[in-house]
Amino acid sequence: MDIQLKRGLLDICVLAAIRDKDSYGYQIIKDVMPYVKISESTLYPILRRLEAGGCLTVRSVEHGGRLRKYYRITETGQARLAAFVQEWEEVMSIYQYVVRKGKEDG
Repeated sequence: MDIQLKRGLLDICVLAAIRDKDSYGYQIIKDVMPYVKISESTLYPILRRLEAGGCLTVRSVEHGGRLRKYYRITETGQARLAAFVQEWEEVMSIYQYVVRKGKEDG
């Protein structure tokens, strides 16, 4: 898979994981893993990039004697998810054409 495409899809997966409730790194990884492999070394740069882009905010909460960062999606992040859904419908249409065309030619 194209690295830029995968990077964008991972961003969307992270936003989707925190769409309905605030979450922290380890929980985000657990939520996303059934759909796509993601490691801590991949997740945290994504979270920093999304925060810098205004797609999420971060707050620290003490948990078990340590600070845990919780991430919350912003309106900008919600808008990015909505735009992705609309764009993906077009991508799926192209995919269906390519697959159908391949079956017709094969």
